[in-house]
Parts: sequence; C-alpha cells; structure tokens
Amino acid sequence: MDLELTGRRAVVTGGSRGIGLAIGRALAAEGADVALVARDKDALIRAAEQVAAESGRRVIGVPADTGDDQSVAAMAEEVVRQLGGVDILVNAAATPNTGGFSEDALEGEINVKVQGYLRTARAFAPLMTAQGWGRIINIAGLAARQTGSVVGSVRNVAVAALSKNLADELGPQGVNVVVVHPGATRTEQTTQLLTAMADARGTSVEEVERAMESTVSIGRLVTAQEVAAVVTFLASPKSVALNGDPIVASGGTRGTIHY
Repeated sequence: MDLELTGRRAVVTGGSRGIGLAIGRALAAEGADVALVARDKDALIRAAEQVAAESGRRVIGVPADTGDDQSVAAMAEEVVRQLGGVDILVNAAATPNTGGFSEDALEGEINVKVQGYLRTARAFAPLMTAQGWGRIINIAGLAARQTGSVVGSVRNVAVAALSKNLADELGPQGVNVVVVHPGATRTEQTTQLLTAMADARGTSVEEVERAMESTVSIGRLVTAQEVAAVVTFLASPKSVALNGDPIVASGGTRGTIHY
C-alpha cells in the first residue's frame, strides 16, 4: 500500500528516543521530511542525523520544551522556516509512567502531556486548515482505561478528551485528529522502567515483565517500531475514516471488552 507520505512534512515531539524516535524513523522511511523535537539538544541532533542517514530524507532536530509557550512558538517558527510548512504533527513528549503519585508530578505532566499537546496543535493547526489537509496524532496510553496510577490515568484521559474536541473542531477543515493508546511498549528505556517499577513494588524485574506480558493476548510486549507502524498509517491520507476515536496499539489487552 502506498501511504502517500512522500514529500509530506512531519513534526514529532518527544522525538529523540523511544516511541517518538521510532515514529520519526518510520515516517522518514515512508518518504516524509521530519522535524524531531525534544529538550535534550545533543540527543536530538544525534537522532536527526541517524534518521536522515537511514532514510535519505531531510530530518532536522529542533530543541524545544513543550511545557513552555514561548519555546513552542519559537520551535514552530523554526520548523516552518526549514521545512516550508507542516502536514503532520505527532505529539509524543512525556515522561514514562512508573505508577507513582505526587501533586507536583501531576501538575508537571498535565503541563507537558496535555497543555503541551494543545500548544503544539494550536501552533500548527492553522497551517493545516489553510491548506485543507493535515493529521494530528496524540500519543497517550492505556492508563486512560485502568486504575493504579493517578498521574497516568488523568493525563491520558485528558489527552483523549483533547483529541476528540480537536477532531470535531478541525475535521470539517480537512484535519483529522486521533489519540493512540500504546500499552506497555518495549523501547531502549524498558530495562530502566522495569527496574523502577520493580523497586516500587518490592519485586524482581523478571516478575514485573512477566506480569505485563500476561495481560497481552499476543504474549509479549509490542515494540516501539510496531506502534510507529500504526501511527504511520494514521499520518497518511489513507486514514481519513479515523477521526476522534481512540486507537489502541497494545498487542491486545486481555479481558475487558470495549465497544
């Protein structure tokens, strides 16, 4: 299937590692020019150079803090200057959810993962509506459907609500907006995350990983590359039938039926 992404211009926040980097790599492999956005400038530049070398596409790194209005505005201006416009926005900037809770953590995550997603959407949506086409894909997570982490549940439910509101607002102008809920996903940070979760629960890393895998019907954790494949389809014109409703990329969570 030709996803019709050659020459499209994409922005991926949280693009220096993990799911964000995998998405940037997948979009570039399909022919898109990509702006990777993250706070860590050195990691960002290394990631952009690597993806550009692999894909042969134009890939730039633009440092920004999505938790700050001025930083997002400056980033958007720089991206448009270098790429000439934006067709696709993927919001993936967030910290891993280890299941803990504090009011400071909740406020920080709402600022970055909810308000930050809204900041970038508001920065790029006018360009998309002016050209009559665009895609905004917000990465949330299955904590939106589960208890056990106040921070994880609140931020991801909020991202889903944000996405649906934007979809209803922007859909008539040619811009589709979806939320993607990955489940537990294997990335380069998995070992560190599993260790933190094991320490918090007073158990072993192996037990934490087995417990995660037992909840997935394919019997293993999906990879960042597999989530990126789903997002790449959603970024294409072929995905026009999907707008506002959540997409779950978990490998199949056992038990509960959602309809």
